[in-house]
Amino acid sequence: MFTSPRVLAYVVSLSLATHAVAQNTEGETDAPEELTSSESQIDVGESQAVQAPTFSATPQPSDDPAPGDWAAWGRESGASRHSPLDEITPDNVSQLEVAWTYRTGDMPEEDGQGKYAPETTPLKVGDNLYLCSAMNVMISLDARTGEEQWRHDPQVDTGAIPYSASCRGVTYYEVPDADDDQACATRIIEGTLDARLIAVDAQTGELCQAFGDGGTVDLWAGIGEKVPGWYAVTAPPVVAQGVLVTGAQVKDGQAEDAPSGVIRGYDAVTGELEWAWDMGNPNLDGLPPDGETYTRGTPNMWTTASSDEALGYVYLPMGNSSVDYWGGNRSEEEHEFSTSLVAIDVNTGDPVWHFQTVHYDVWDYDLGSQPTLVDFPQDDGSTVPAIILPSKQGDIYVLNRETGESLFPVEEVEAPTGGVEPDNLSPTQPSSGYHSLAFPNLEEKDMWGMTPIDQLWCRIQFRRASYKGMYTPPTVGQRFIQYPGYNGGNDWGSAAVDAERGIIIANYNDIPNYNRLIPREEAEERNLQPIYAGGDNTDSESDGPAEGAGDPQVGAPYAIDVNAGWRAPVTGMPCTAPPYGGIRAIDLASGETLWDEPLGTARKNGPFGIPSYMPFKIGTPNNGGPLLTASGLIFIAAATDDLIRAIDTETGEVLWDDVLPAGGQANPITYEADGRQYVVIGAGGHHFMETPIGDYVIAYALPEDEN
Repeated sequence: MFTSPRVLAYVVSLSLATHAVAQNTEGETDAPEELTSSESQIDVGESQAVQAPTFSATPQPSDDPAPGDWAAWGRESGASRHSPLDEITPDNVSQLEVAWTYRTGDMPEEDGQGKYAPETTPLKVGDNLYLCSAMNVMISLDARTGEEQWRHDPQVDTGAIPYSASCRGVTYYEVPDADDDQACATRIIEGTLDARLIAVDAQTGELCQAFGDGGTVDLWAGIGEKVPGWYAVTAPPVVAQGVLVTGAQVKDGQAEDAPSGVIRGYDAVTGELEWAWDMGNPNLDGLPPDGETYTRGTPNMWTTASSDEALGYVYLPMGNSSVDYWGGNRSEEEHEFSTSLVAIDVNTGDPVWHFQTVHYDVWDYDLGSQPTLVDFPQDDGSTVPAIILPSKQGDIYVLNRETGESLFPVEEVEAPTGGVEPDNLSPTQPSSGYHSLAFPNLEEKDMWGMTPIDQLWCRIQFRRASYKGMYTPPTVGQRFIQYPGYNGGNDWGSAAVDAERGIIIANYNDIPNYNRLIPREEAEERNLQPIYAGGDNTDSESDGPAEGAGDPQVGAPYAIDVNAGWRAPVTGMPCTAPPYGGIRAIDLASGETLWDEPLGTARKNGPFGIPSYMPFKIGTPNNGGPLLTASGLIFIAAATDDLIRAIDTETGEVLWDDVLPAGGQANPITYEADGRQYVVIGAGGHHFMETPIGDYVIAYALPEDEN
């Protein structure tokens, strides 16, 4: 369930540019001290005893990358986004220059117009970079020069674009005990928008003929009738103990009878289906019988998992059910696993434990962030194998990754009732005692506008809306405010963790949505049609085809209208004051905020969609994540100002930035080649973030005479 906000940010008052840090939200201050870690665990389900690995693990480069490599989407399988490289420092980062620029050539044409958001993050292994373009063209570059070495175009049709043409990355795999000259001894694997797994030789780009059917596995098998765009893969598969694990994006809000959220594991060498986890049919571990499908409408995993090779677990950040804003027809299994982190035994496909972050999620607060594995420090100097889980509503959890138990108190706080499902909503919701990126509830005085008329209009809308805090029940008779919006908190860009410095870096969004359930009769009058009937959600009360704007939710009593990134008409300015996004440093051991700064400037934002070119740091909505270096730098783009910047890890001060030719809605990487450190960002833009679309991959490095 990919999500993304409507975007526009602007500032006219520098006094608004610094957001007060609100480290201790109500959830943290209210956490009872007497809770023990085991008592604080919430809805973990039946946590099983820790199992010994059942596989003679053959570590991959992704499990322990070479110091100069970036071998998995989050650098390694544990997703730290932390590199040991230190050539580029706070003292010399201002000297960075473009070392090379590569263009994929994949730009939107005709049917692809208005749908591109490449979000590409390359891998670097040895002397090579591996990446995918928006439409899944697989590419290898020389890491030193950016020269193209090979490409494989799987010929994905633009009709397969679900919501955005996005391919966040690929997976690198080395076949154990293979001869060096064996075809596909090393291979690059990707999931595609038209739901295929494709494996090619890492040296040549030729299809791996022994993988699946001539190099391809059809992920539509067992899903049901093929409806292009309804079921697509946008995140790289994760591999553990020789098993490739993938979920898929299921386009939000279309119908209760949506494609299944089944998770599947495939042999990384042969492409053979090893297992399937169909939460609605736990006795099914392979393909469904002829004429049947995996359980439809169940929660899916659209984002990237992480894994523990030694333990044999893959950690799945799950979404909610296919109808996001109404839950009356969900099954018990959907209630149990929706919006949960699920640890799967990679050898069996069986869930080992799960941890739910929202009960009865009717706000699309699915888990978008890739969790990070860390040896968590204890007061006695020991460590606990842990996993750090950021969430869209802002809470960050630290869990024992063997058992799913929280290492910090998690309080069940009272949640509001009412709306259209007063008897179904959970009376309580979890609140992390470790850290929250969330800010205090909105008040009428927080309503903002570029002009007094804007502000007055927004205040009137605030008074007219239903708002009872973070978990305001969805309503049909009046708009309801969802704060934060469905883009976060922390989203797919995820957090970065430097265990040596003891610091977490997390960027976040801080802007509400303004929603309304639509009675079925009105939905029919507006001709809101699902994707299988040709619907495109363009008939919406809000100003544009935002995700959730005019979603039909067929099978539920209500459709849904979302004003994502709640904006006033005419000027298009947000109804709340900036900053709309920030970046925060968090002490790993204690969860305390070390610093918090707005992320992004006003240079490309302004009223009526006109860029202001004002250099003020206002904090814009952002999509994409950070990386950390051992020298104490954070590199991040993500914001809507089309800048990539280097930030001092210790202070949050921006030390360097550069203008990108297109939006930087992607995660950057850093690596070393021939003794030179590079920082690489995919500048592909994002249609929903309203940043310029491009096909650029740009490498920065210090001048060669500085090495």
